[in-house]
Amino acid sequence: MSGTNSPEAVKKLLENMQSDLRALSLECKKKFPPVKEAAESGIIKVKTIAARNTEILAALKENSSEVVQPFLMGCGTKEPKITQLCLAAIQRLMSHEVVSETAAGNIINMLWQLMENSLEELKLLQTVLVLLTTNTVVHDEALSKAIVLCFRLHFTKDNITNNTAAATVRQVVAVVFERMVAEDEQHSDTEPPVLVQGNSNRRSVSTLKPCAKDAYMLFQDLCQLVNADAPYWLVGMTEMTRTFGLELLESVLNDFPQVFLQHQEFSFLLKERVCPLVIKLFSPNIKFRQGSSTSSSPAPVEKPYFPICMRLLRVVSVLIKQFYSLLVTECEIFLSLLVKFLDADKPQWLRAVAVESIHRLCVQPHLLRSFCQSYDMKQHSTKVFRDIVNALGSFIQSLFLVPPTGNPAAANQAGNNNAGGPVSAPASSGMVGIGGGVTLLPAFEYRGTWIPILTITVQGSAKATYLEMLDKVEPPTIPEGYAMSVAFHCLLDLVRGITTMIEGELGEVETECPAVIEEAHSESSEQRDVQSVSDQADKETVSRAVWEEMVSACWCGLLAALSLLLDASTDEAATENILKAELTMAALCGRLGLVTSRDAFITAICKGSLPPHYALTVLNATTAATLSNKSYSIQGHSVMMISPSSESHQQVVAVGQPLAVQPQGTVMLTSKNIQCMRTLLNLAHCHGAVLGTSWQLVLATLQHLVWILGLKPSGGGALKPGRAAEGPSTVLTTAVMTDLPVISNILSRLFESSQYLDDVSLHHLINALCSLSLEAMDMAYGNNKEPSLFAVAKLLETGLVNMHRIEILWRPLTGHLLEVCQHPNSRMREWGAEALTSLIKAGLTFNHEPPLTQNQRLQLLLLNPLKEMSSINHPDIRLKQLECVLQILQSQGDSLGPGWPLVLGVMGAIRNDQGESLIRTAFQCLQLVVTDFLPTMPCSCLQIVVDVAGSFGLHNQELNISLTSIGLLWNISDYFFQRGETIEKELNKEEAVQQKQAEEKGVSLNRPFHPAPPFDCLWLCLYAKLGELCVDPRPAVRKSAGQTLFSTIGAHGTLLQHSTWHTVIWKVLFHLLDRVRESSTTADKEKIESGGGNILIHHSRDTAEKQWAETWVLALAGVARIFNTRRYLLQPLGDFSRAWDVLLDHIQSAALSKNNEVSLAALKSFQEILQLVSPVRDSEKPETPPVVNVPVPVLIGNISGPGLNRPFVRTDSMGDKLGRSSAEPPIVTDELEDLNLWWAAWSTWCKIGSESTKPPVTSDKLTFIPSQPFLTALIQIFPALYQHIKAGFNMDDLQKLGVILHSAVSVPISSDASPFILPSYTEAVLTSLQEAVLTALDVLQKAICVGPENMQIMYPAIFDQLLAFVEFSCKPPQYGQLETKHIANAKYNQIQLFAPAEWVALNYVPFAERSLEVVVDLYQKTACHKAVVNEKVLQNIIKTLRVPLSLKYSCPSESTWKLAVASLLKVLSIGLPVARQHASSGKFDSMWPELASTLEDFLFTKSIPPDNLSIQEFQRNESIDVEVVQLISAEILPYANLIPKAFVGQMMTMLNRGSIHSQSPSFTEAEIDIRLREEFSKMCFETLLQFSFSNKVTTPQEGYISRMALTVLLRRSQDVLHRYIEDERLSGKCPLPRQQVTEIIFVLKAVSTLIDSLKKTQPENVDGNTWAQVIALYPTLVECITCSSSEVCSALKEALVPFKDFMQPPASKVQNGES
Repeated sequence: MSGTNSPEAVKKLLENMQSDLRALSLECKKKFPPVKEAAESGIIKVKTIAARNTEILAALKENSSEVVQPFLMGCGTKEPKITQLCLAAIQRLMSHEVVSETAAGNIINMLWQLMENSLEELKLLQTVLVLLTTNTVVHDEALSKAIVLCFRLHFTKDNITNNTAAATVRQVVAVVFERMVAEDEQHSDTEPPVLVQGNSNRRSVSTLKPCAKDAYMLFQDLCQLVNADAPYWLVGMTEMTRTFGLELLESVLNDFPQVFLQHQEFSFLLKERVCPLVIKLFSPNIKFRQGSSTSSSPAPVEKPYFPICMRLLRVVSVLIKQFYSLLVTECEIFLSLLVKFLDADKPQWLRAVAVESIHRLCVQPHLLRSFCQSYDMKQHSTKVFRDIVNALGSFIQSLFLVPPTGNPAAANQAGNNNAGGPVSAPASSGMVGIGGGVTLLPAFEYRGTWIPILTITVQGSAKATYLEMLDKVEPPTIPEGYAMSVAFHCLLDLVRGITTMIEGELGEVETECPAVIEEAHSESSEQRDVQSVSDQADKETVSRAVWEEMVSACWCGLLAALSLLLDASTDEAATENILKAELTMAALCGRLGLVTSRDAFITAICKGSLPPHYALTVLNATTAATLSNKSYSIQGHSVMMISPSSESHQQVVAVGQPLAVQPQGTVMLTSKNIQCMRTLLNLAHCHGAVLGTSWQLVLATLQHLVWILGLKPSGGGALKPGRAAEGPSTVLTTAVMTDLPVISNILSRLFESSQYLDDVSLHHLINALCSLSLEAMDMAYGNNKEPSLFAVAKLLETGLVNMHRIEILWRPLTGHLLEVCQHPNSRMREWGAEALTSLIKAGLTFNHEPPLTQNQRLQLLLLNPLKEMSSINHPDIRLKQLECVLQILQSQGDSLGPGWPLVLGVMGAIRNDQGESLIRTAFQCLQLVVTDFLPTMPCSCLQIVVDVAGSFGLHNQELNISLTSIGLLWNISDYFFQRGETIEKELNKEEAVQQKQAEEKGVSLNRPFHPAPPFDCLWLCLYAKLGELCVDPRPAVRKSAGQTLFSTIGAHGTLLQHSTWHTVIWKVLFHLLDRVRESSTTADKEKIESGGGNILIHHSRDTAEKQWAETWVLALAGVARIFNTRRYLLQPLGDFSRAWDVLLDHIQSAALSKNNEVSLAALKSFQEILQLVSPVRDSEKPETPPVVNVPVPVLIGNISGPGLNRPFVRTDSMGDKLGRSSAEPPIVTDELEDLNLWWAAWSTWCKIGSESTKPPVTSDKLTFIPSQPFLTALIQIFPALYQHIKAGFNMDDLQKLGVILHSAVSVPISSDASPFILPSYTEAVLTSLQEAVLTALDVLQKAICVGPENMQIMYPAIFDQLLAFVEFSCKPPQYGQLETKHIANAKYNQIQLFAPAEWVALNYVPFAERSLEVVVDLYQKTACHKAVVNEKVLQNIIKTLRVPLSLKYSCPSESTWKLAVASLLKVLSIGLPVARQHASSGKFDSMWPELASTLEDFLFTKSIPPDNLSIQEFQRNESIDVEVVQLISAEILPYANLIPKAFVGQMMTMLNRGSIHSQSPSFTEAEIDIRLREEFSKMCFETLLQFSFSNKVTTPQEGYISRMALTVLLRRSQDVLHRYIEDERLSGKCPLPRQQVTEIIFVLKAVSTLIDSLKKTQPENVDGNTWAQVIALYPTLVECITCSSSEVCSALKEALVPFKDFMQPPASKVQNGES
C-alpha cells in the first residue's frame, strides 16, 4: 500500500482523523458529553503521536485502541448520524491499516451490537468487509464473530440487506481463504508445500498457521451448517439455508483448490465432510422415480428439490474438476450418480442439469483421461468413462423414443419461445415439412419424433443454462430439444477434446522419439530431434495404453449415438458436425492402431454415404475379424437394417443403378449421402496413412457411389461423369451435377495424395484396390454387362502418382492388373491392359533417381509385366501389349539397355495362331528395332533379335511377313558385318564376365554353339535360323531363306574364325541338307490344284514333292558353292575329308533321287566341287589378288579335260581383306589327302552312275528312268574327275566305268521328251549323251596313250567297250524289261502318237558308227601294242564287224554295213601285217577262221537287196565287193606261206564261188544282166587265175596256193558245164535264162584262158593232176556243141581250139606220169 505510506497521505490521514474527531465532538456535544470528551482527548493524542514519532503510522497502530475508542463510543450512542460518522472514520483508519488486533476486536464487538439492534445494516456490512479485506489483524473469535454477523444480516427482512449480506459473506469467505493463500506464500521459502496424499486422516488443527486455522474452522462450519448441524466456530448463527451453504462451499472449492490440495487437514475435510454430505443430499434425487406416486415405505419419498439438486451438481462438478486426484473413490460415486440422473424416469429438469454437468466434464479431456486411468483401467472398478459415454448415447436414444413429458402446451410453448420456428401441434411435430419440401428448422427427426436443434453454446465451452439458475426455486420448463442439443454438444466436445488431446500428445511423442513410433505425419518429420531415451519410451507406452483404453471405452457409445444422430439429422451443419466427429474418431483410432473401432466409424460414414438398405455387405460385417478375412462381397444379401428414418426430409439429388450382379430397380442418393461421401473422401484424403485395412471399406463404398453417380474412368484413371452403359440412365439433379466434377476431382486428389502415404499405408491402399477389383472381376464373370472399373482406374492413378517409389508397389500392382487382363469380360480386360501399359510407359519415362540407365534392376522390374502379358491369350490384350512396345520403342528405344531381352521377348512370344493383326503389329515393332535400334542395344541382345526375326519367318499366317523377316535377317547380317569389330569386342568383354560368374558358381557356361567365340556364335545363330527357314513348309519362304543363307555365308563368311567353319559345315549346312533331304524324300506327291485364290501353279511345281525339289536344288547348290569358293578355308580343318564324304553322300542321294530336277542339279553341284584344284601355293600367288574372281561353274556340255587345270585363286567378297587366314599362309594340304578326296569323288560317281542307270526290275508304269541331260551331265563329269585320279586308275575302275557308260547309253527316253532330244530319223547325229560317252573314252585312251607302260593293258578293254557300242547299230541295247519302240521302225512324225508312258530307244546307228570310226582310229594307233596283240583285239573287231556285214541289207541303216566294210578293210590293212608278223606265236590262230567266216558272210550275204535299189547303187555296192576281193588278192594270198592252209583253202573256195555267177532267182529277166555281179565274178576268177599260175614260186607254200586255186577252178568249170548241158536238154526249144547263158559263156572263156596260162607256165610248175583235170573237161565241152545259143557256140569254139595242143601221140606211162 505504498499510496497510504507516502508523507502526503500520512499528513492527510492525520488531518482527516482530527477533523473526524472534531465532527464527532460537535455532534455529541449536547447529548453524549462522554463521547465529546473522548473525542477531544483523541485529538490531543493524535497530535502528540504525530509530533513525537517519525514512524507515524506505526505509532498510530500501537495506540489504535485509544484512537479508536471515541468512535466506538460514538457508535454506542445508536444515533444514526453519529453512528454513520463513526463508522466512516473507523473505515478510514482501517483502510490505512492503523488498527491493532485489540482495536479490531473492539470494533467487531461494537458492530455486533449495532447488528443486534438492526442499525445501519448496510454500513455494518461495509465496515466488516473493509476491516477484513484491508488487513489480517482479525483472527479466531473476532473473525468468526464478524462472519456470523454477516450471515445474520443475510437473513433479515430487508431484501437489499439480504442480498448485500450474501455478497459480503461470499467476499468474507473468500478473504479468509485468500489470507491463508498469502500466508502460505510467505512461508513457502522456508518449507515447500507438500501435496496431500489422498489417504491422510489428520484431524489435528494445532499445526495450522493462524490464517489457515481460520479458514479450516470456517470451512468445517460451512459443512456443519449445510448438513444442518450446529457450527463449532461460527458461534451465534441463528439460521442458515442449504442453498446458500452449498453455493459458499462451491465457491471456496472452486476458487481455492490449492488450499485443499496442499494441506492435509483440508483434504481430510473434503473427504470426511464434504463428500458424504453431497452424497447424502443427493439421495432424494436418486430414489425418486417419475410417475411413481408413493412407495411401499410409510414415509413418502422426498421429491427432488431443484435448487439444492442443481447446486449439488455444481459442487460435484467442482469436486470432480479440482480434487479428482484426492477423491478418486468419491468421484466414482458422483460420476455414477450423474450417469443415473440421465435415466429416462428422472424429471426432465434433472436430466437437463445432469446433461449440463456432464457437458462440463466433456470439455475437459485431461479429466476424462484421468477417469479412464483411475476407473476404466483398474481391475475391479466401475468403467466410469465408458458409462458416461454410453449414458449420453442412451440418453439421446431415449429422447427419440420417449415423448417429452409435461403438458403439451408447455412443450409447444417451449418450442416457440426458443426456436422462433413455425408453431406446430405436438402430434404432428415430427411431420413438419413433409409436403413442403425441406424443413426450415435445424432439427433431428427419427421415426416420427421431431426434435429441434437449439444453438446453446460456443463449441468447446460448457456454458450451462439451468445450472446457472441460482434464483429459481421451482424447476424451470425445459424447451423441447434443449437436452438433445446439449447432449449433442457433449458428444461433439467429447470427441473434439479427446482427439485433440491425444493427437497433441501423440505428436509430441513422435517428435521426441522417432524410434518408438514411425512418423505418422510427414509434417512432424521436420522438427524431430534424434534422441530416444528408454524412460521416454516407457512413458510413451503408458500413455499409449491410456489413449487406447480411452478410445476403446468410448467408441461404442459414441458410434451408436453419432450414427443415430447422423441418421436423424435434417440439418446440413449438424450433419457436418456429426460426420466430422466420426471422421476424427476414425482417424484417431487409426493412429492408435485400434482396427475394430476405426473400421466401425468408417463403416458408419460409409453407410451414411449409401442409400438406405443398400446391399453392401462390407458395411454389415461389424467385427474386425470378418473384415480381415475379406469375407465380405459386394453382392452379399445380408443387409443390416438401418431403421427407416427421416429420409423423406432429405432432398433426393441423384437416382442411379446399384452395383450388383442383378440390379433391381434404381436407388436414390440424397444430399446427405453426398455429404457423407465427401466426408469419406476427406477421411481418405487426410488420414489415408492410418486407414490400413479399412481402405477396403472406404474404397468399396466409393466404388458404389461412383457407380450410382455414373462416373466412368477416363485416361490416366481419373473418373469423369459419363452415361451408364445400360439400364435406365443415371438421373442427376442440377445440384449434384455441379458437385460431380468436384467429387471427381477430390477422388483424383485422394489418390494423388497417396504419394504422401508411408509405404505400409500405401500397401494397404493397393491391397484394398486389388480386393475391390477382384470382386468387380467376380461380378463381371459370365456376363458382358458393363463392369465396375473403379478399382482398376484407381490402381492406375495410384501407380502413376507413386512413380518415385514404384518399386515397393510394382509387384502387387502389376500382378493384379495382369489378372485383370485375363478376365473374360472384354471391357474389364481392356482397362486392365490400358492401366498396365500406361503404368509401364509412365514408369519408363519417369525421371527416376538414380536414372533408369543406372538402375537396371528397376528397369527390368518395370518391363517385366510387359513380358508377363505374353502368357495371356486374348488378342486384344496382346495388341495393347504390342502397341505399348511400339510406343516404348518410339520414345525410349535408345535407353532400353538391359530391358531389350524382355522387349524382344514380347515380340517373339507372338504365336502362329494369334491372328494376322497381332503378328503384323509385332512384326512392325521388330522392323522398327532392326531399322533403328540395333546400334543402341547391348550386343548380347543381337542374338535374341535374330531369334525373333527367325520366329516371324516361321509364322505361316502371312507369307509377306515371313519373306520380309528373311529380308530383316539379311539386314541384320549386314549390320553385323559393318559393325563387326565393335560387336566382337563388346561380346568378348561380356563373355569374360559371364565366364567368371560361371566359374564362381562352378557351372559351365551355357550358350548355343559354345566353344566358338561369341561373335561367331552370333553368326551361327543367324545361319541356324535361316537354316530352319530353309525347311519351312512354304516354298517361297524356303527359297528366299535359302538364297539369303547362302548369300550371307558367301558375303560375310570371311568374318568367322577359322575353327568356326567347322560348326558352319556340320551344324548348319549339313544339318540343313539332312533335313531337306528327309523332307524331300517324304514329300507328298499329290497334285496341288492352285496356290490359293486364282494363282496358277506351273506344272513343274504342282506337287509338294516338286516344290521341295526346288529347295533341295537350292540347298545343295549353295553348299557346293561354299565348298568350292571357301575350299582354302575348309581344307585345313581337321575333318575336311569327312565333310567331303558327307557332301558327296548328299550329292549322291540327290543325284539318285527320283526327280529329274534334283538329280540334274546334284550333278551340277558335283561338277562345281570337282573344278577344285589344290589352292595356289604362297609362292605362286598373284601379287595382288583380283578383286573378284568367282569361278563361273562351267556349263554342262563343254567340259573338257585340260581346260580344268587352271590355278585356283581365292575368291572373297572383299578383295583386299582376304579373310582372317591371310595373315598366316594356308597350310599346304597333303597331296595324298587330296588324292583321297578325288578317289572319294570317283567312288561317288561310280555309285551314282551304277545306281541311276541300273535297269528297272519290273516294267512298271511308274518306273523312273533318268533323263538324258542327267546322264549327259553325269558322263561329262568323268573327264574332269579322271584328270585327278588317272595316276591310280586301274582295270577295275575301267570296268566300272565301262558298265556305267554302257548302261547310260542304253537308257531310253520318254516319248514326251523324244521330239526334243531325238534327231529326225533322216539325220544321222549323235545325242549329247553319246558324244559325252565317246569323249570319256577318248580322254581315257589319250591318257593311256601318254601314260606309263602299265596303263596300256587297258587298251583291249577300251576296244571291248567301243565294240559293244558298235553292236548297237544292229542290235540296240535292251534296258531291263522295258519295252521300247525303236526309232528304226517308228518314223519321226509318229512318235507323238505314242502312249505317254512308252519309252523310245534312241537311234543308235550314228553312235555305233562313230564308235566304229573310233575303233578304227584307235586300232591304227595301237595295232602293234603287246596288249592289243595278246588280247586278240583284231579278232574281236572282226567278230563285231561280222554282224553288220552279214546282215548287210538287213542292217537298220545302210550306211552301217558300208562303214563296216570300209573299217574292216582299214583294220585288215593294218592288222594283217601284224598277224603275219606274229604267225609263229599262234596269237592270231583263232582270228583266221573268224575272218574267213566274216568275209564269206559278207560277200555271199543271205540278205536280199531292197526292191528299190537303183542300178547305180547296185554297181556301187558291187565295187565294194570287188574291193574286198582285191584285199584278199593283195594282203592274204601273196603271203600264203605265213597263213594257215585251211584259211587259204577257205579263201580259194570263196573266190571260186564268187567267180561263178550265182544267180538269184528273184531277179527279173530284164535286170538279170546287171544283177549278176559280173565285175565281181570276173575279179574272183582273175584272182583265182592269178594265183593258179604264179610264175615266181618261191616257197612250197606258194605252189600249194596255185595248185589249190587250179583245182578249185577246174572243179567249178566242170560243175557249170554239166549243169548247163542238163538244163539245155530239158529246156527243149525254150532259151535258157540269161544269167545261166552268161555263166556258161564265162566258164568257157575261163577254160580257154586257163589252158593259155598253163601253156605259158614252165612245165615243171604244173602238177600232173592239173593236166588231167583240164583234159577231163574236153568231153564235157564236146557235149555242149548241141546248144542253141550262138554266143555259147562261139565261146565253145574258142574253148575247144586250145585242146589241139593236147592232140599228140601217147607216150610211155612212166614218162607221162613223171612229167
